[in-house]
Amino acid sequence: MLRALFAAGVAAGAIFAATAAFADDNVVTVGMILPMTGPSASTGKQEQAGAELYIKQHGDTVAGKKIQLVVKDDTGAPDVTKRLAQELIGNDKAKVLIGFGLTPLALAVAPVATEAKVPEVVSAAGTAMITEKSPFIVRTSFTLPQAAEPMAEWSLKNNIHKVVTIVTDYGPGIDAEKWFSEPFAKGGGTVIEKIRVPLKNPDFAPFLQRVEDDKPDAVFVFVPASAPPS
Repeated sequence: MLRALFAAGVAAGAIFAATAAFADDNVVTVGMILPMTGPSASTGKQEQAGAELYIKQHGDTVAGKKIQLVVKDDTGAPDVTKRLAQELIGNDKAKVLIGFGLTPLALAVAPVATEAKVPEVVSAAGTAMITEKSPFIVRTSFTLPQAAEPMAEWSLKNNIHKVVTIVTDYGPGIDAEKWFSEPFAKGGGTVIEKIRVPLKNPDFAPFLQRVEDDKPDAVFVFVPASAPPS
């Protein structure tokens, strides 16, 4: 997480310099849209802390222009994220949008960034295909393949041959399932069952019972930070 936040700061700094060179005034507004309240608030708070730390360490002036960071809380709701992006561009004249704590939030802004030709810097959401949705999207965070495939390799090296996967049934979960299962099977392992859990599912007991019945060597699990505890 610290490396991702540092990378986000470096990338944002480069974009700040590029946009500042073409600004007509002395202030370049950067809109940071994050889930600051709700189940994913911890992600938002860490992202904000990383951006503020970068500014504290490197200053808020680039190419003679002052950087103004405007943080908005989307509560983890894609429709709110999109509206805030439109307001930041239209009302606050933001030259860069950054943040996006979950995949649906980043995807909601893709058409806005494309239409306005404003860079969208994704610094948290991990689904691999996000950057394909707009030529104006750049990612500084990890991707699910980067996390899931090494886990498959590690499992095989540690004599784990039969696995059940449990993922949340939306983009990141399906990404994690794919990038664990395919290399695991290619390496000689067996995925006994692939379980997909509804995003807002409140009860994991039935799924855990299926795992017990399958009797795997291990369980590969991916659920978002906003999922209820099992």
